[in-house]
Amino acid sequence: MTLHPQAVHALELWAAGPSVEDPGFDLDSVTAMRRAQRVAAAAEEHEPVDRVEEVDADGVPCRLFVPAGATAGLVFLHGGGFAFGDLDTHDAQSRRLANRTGRAVLAVDYRRPPEHPFPAAPDDVDTAARWLARHAAELSLDPARSATVGDSAGGNLALVAALRNRDLVAACALVYPFVDPSTSGASYAATDGGLTRGEAQWYWRQYAATPADLVDADLAPYLSEELGAAPPTYVLVAEHDVLADEDRELARRIEAAGGSVEVATFDGMIHGFWRHPELFDAAEESLVALTGWLDRTV
Repeated sequence: MTLHPQAVHALELWAAGPSVEDPGFDLDSVTAMRRAQRVAAAAEEHEPVDRVEEVDADGVPCRLFVPAGATAGLVFLHGGGFAFGDLDTHDAQSRRLANRTGRAVLAVDYRRPPEHPFPAAPDDVDTAARWLARHAAELSLDPARSATVGDSAGGNLALVAALRNRDLVAACALVYPFVDPSTSGASYAATDGGLTRGEAQWYWRQYAATPADLVDADLAPYLSEELGAAPPTYVLVAEHDVLADEDRELARRIEAAGGSVEVATFDGMIHGFWRHPELFDAAEESLVALTGWLDRTV
């Protein structure tokens, strides 16, 4: 399918901002972009949720969203190329995720590169997931039904957390996950995907502390030899995303290793569409689809 008109409009809007590929993009630039993203996120619609509270999950800052009647929990890992995104930039999406799924959402403010490279982020996610498991009963949540959910870099972390905490994670939902540091998929040739190969390579360079990290399965779960042991997994693919090929290949590898995986492709869509319902009708449609999978699975 050709690029959806809403995606064309979004790409025009997003082209106006700075890029990590700009000459001289440095830590000050990272700080400025983070600040601008928080300002933009503050203008988004923030749906009311029955209960929202700040949580110290054994030293990891988190925000807990509990809709009325929630009986299961989700550990939500935000996207942003590992280097960007936080509780505030993804607050609106966390609220939508809680309200649509009817599940408590623990959004994790994991440490980010370049200040805190790998393995800081997955270690923080482990800590938060264990905190939720310990506190599930007092939150009236069934610990046997916990799942991880993440978009882009957060999808990477959601899968790594599921593989590293098999006793705690019953399912994982990956929204256009960022999993292959080689950036070798044919879909990286796309120039209209909402993300470029150059940007992806910049993100991987910030995340990896050493070149050896790029072949560590805890950084690149695409390479894991344990994919067959992953819990039931949902992979959302945006058709025009540069990550589309690696996401489909990830699903193929999970299935080939004996795991359970479901793939949902959103035609005409680009990287980043999932958390922008003000720009994409498919954002809401994809949340409904993800909720349906969770309800069928765990």
